[in-house]
Order: sequence, then C-alpha cells, then structure tokens
Amino acid sequence: MTIDPTSHEPRYRQLARLLRERIDAGDYRPGQRLPSEERLEQIYGLGRNAVRDALRILKAEGVVRTVTGSGSYVRGRQEVTMVRVTSGAVIATRMPTAEERQALGLDEGVALFVVERPGQEPEVLAGDRTTLIVE
Repeated sequence: MTIDPTSHEPRYRQLARLLRERIDAGDYRPGQRLPSEERLEQIYGLGRNAVRDALRILKAEGVVRTVTGSGSYVRGRQEVTMVRVTSGAVIATRMPTAEERQALGLDEGVALFVVERPGQEPEVLAGDRTTLIVE
C-alpha cells in the first residue's frame, strides 16, 4: 500500500483510497484514531496539503470525523433513516446547538432537518443520515 508518484490519479486521492481500503479491511476500526497528519506525511511521503485533502474527502464521505485538536477518527457505518413527510408539514433546516450536536452524535458543520406537522411536536433529525420522502 503505497502512493504511486507516476500515477495520473492525484496523490491525495490515492491516499484517501488507501485509507478507505485499510478501514474497510478492519485495520482501523470505528472509533479508532487515524495516525496524525504528520505521521501520515511520513508514512506515505506526502505533503501536508495532500494529507489534509485526503482527510477532507473521507470526512465528506462520512468515513471519518475530525475532532479539532485531537485528530481524525473512523466513523461507524450509519444507517440512513427514511422519514415520510405528508402535505401540510413544514420542513426547515438549521444548524444544531452544541447540546443537539452532542446528543445526536453530529460532526461540526452537519445541519438538522426540522419537520413540523400540524398538531405535533417538531421532529428534529440529523441531516447527514436522514432522507425525507415528501408525499
């Protein structure tokens, strides 16, 4: 598992693929911290920007989560919840409070769906693992 400097695939994409393969193989398990950016630079002979770009890809894919000042951690595979929304309901999005983010296990920057149905309490849903089906 090395980076091929002669490949047409950008090095940061190669690193993202290699890390994803290692996660899929169980080398890094859910909740486990990945090596530091500096260590990944040393292991794969890459610059800081390539390592950061690779981690950004994995974060966008939901494979890792980043904790400021601590590092990047492997996320468990999360199921997507399908929620049916009928006519008359109002759907809004907003950023969560710190308490909501902690309670729902959300990464920083993940928005919420708020579904308000007539005569019911608003339903607050994690935007990164909810699909709304509007009928």
